[in-house]
Amino acid sequence: MKVIFMGTPEFAVPSLEKLVQHHEVLAVITQPDKPKGRGKKMQFSPVKEAAIKYGIEVLQPEKIRNEEMIEKIKAYEPDVIAVVAFGQILPEEILNTPKYGCINVHGSLLPQYRGAAPMQWSIINGEKETGITTMYMAKGLDSGDMLLKSVLPITEEDTYGSLYDKMKVLGAELLIETLEGLEKGTLQRIEQEHDKATYAPMITKETGHINWNTTSREIICLIKGLDPAPNAYTIYQDEVLKIWKAEPVSISDSSIANGTIVSIEKRGFVVKTADGGILVTEVQARGGKRMPADAYLRGHHLEIGTILQ
Repeated sequence: MKVIFMGTPEFAVPSLEKLVQHHEVLAVITQPDKPKGRGKKMQFSPVKEAAIKYGIEVLQPEKIRNEEMIEKIKAYEPDVIAVVAFGQILPEEILNTPKYGCINVHGSLLPQYRGAAPMQWSIINGEKETGITTMYMAKGLDSGDMLLKSVLPITEEDTYGSLYDKMKVLGAELLIETLEGLEKGTLQRIEQEHDKATYAPMITKETGHINWNTTSREIICLIKGLDPAPNAYTIYQDEVLKIWKAEPVSISDSSIANGTIVSIEKRGFVVKTADGGILVTEVQARGGKRMPADAYLRGHHLEIGTILQ
């Protein structure tokens, strides 16, 4: 197949690499370079770096719906456009251009978790499984007809980072399987049950602010779902304290206010939650490094009885 690939982050790179092995990639379309770091040096997207490595032409439109870009895409006469975390909404004119349509690799089991952050929210909400769905792109948000699904269990050890690494490989494999099925005519379009759709909104820094009036499990799921970015945090003495790891503990005294530092233990410190408590075992102070909580406690004094905000 003659393929145009659209993608931007590291999540999309394995899909591009698989496509290069199995199909003719005509061009790669990715987001414009952005300044990064203290020096504000312009940085390529991971997909652009991969495309350059393979000698593929790279296009970086500010707006994909630009008429000149639309005409350029049409001129390639692609059989299919493969889209993996591109970052812009495609106009109908592009959606209708390829022979086999525009195929999106989405990081959830649709119609669950449509939107920008399906992997994070699947962990935050305590799901036991997630997966990849390949689908035809349509005008609505992740609402097109589905083609194939691949299910992946979410383990107790999984964080957003570990799930991301597994899902990007799974997505690449399912994309190749999908294109093969489209070419052979063996795939069936499956309409989504739109009334069962759930939404996974964009993650912001504020998403990570721990609400101590929720359960221990909800807090731990939030911590895991935002590791490594943007991270979960609380406020101690007007300073942000990032919390990277915690485990549930039992607290029988329900009169203690939620968010109270209850005790200091060998491996960390215990904080009261809505249904018990958590033992915090890995933290990061402002301007400091991520470290075991016991190491943090050797250099910082936490006042028992203080209520975290």
